[in-house]
Amino acid sequence: MPGDLHYSLEIVTLDIPEGCNVILGQTHFIKTVEDLYEVIVTTNSSMKFGIAFNEASGPCLIRYDGNDDGLIKKATEAAEKIGAGHVFVIYLQDGYPINIMNQIKNVQEVCRIFAATANPLQVVVVQTEQGRGVLGVVDGFSPKGVEGQEDKEKRRSFLRDITKYKK
Repeated sequence: MPGDLHYSLEIVTLDIPEGCNVILGQTHFIKTVEDLYEVIVTTNSSMKFGIAFNEASGPCLIRYDGNDDGLIKKATEAAEKIGAGHVFVIYLQDGYPINIMNQIKNVQEVCRIFAATANPLQVVVVQTEQGRGVLGVVDGFSPKGVEGQEDKEKRRSFLRDITKYKK
């Protein structure tokens, strides 16, 4: 029947090495790699990172950059596995997504962030006749319960330790 839409769904699991974080997002312009590179090095110059970006038109290449060959390779492999146009992947080490997220969100061509995590990450990808797209992510695990008072105190203590904030 004309107009029937055929599609399939795939779960793509991203490998996140110990001590690394990944940021997965969507953007709309070939200059993304340069702009994300600039944002990261000007925000946290000691952070190691690799960026990969899937073009959605023209030659439809995976564009990449970064300052660590291993992380560039991880980002490029992840972008290739996802295979969706206008998706970018950043692998980072020696820093955290929270250190650069506001700056990344302010890059003019960034449309959305799907995840910023060190947790196990699965990407839900749809395949149509036209191509592939990211529908969403599964970030980490499902909740096991509701925190109690002792859990709250542990969380607050942990946050004070990592932010060096003391009341």
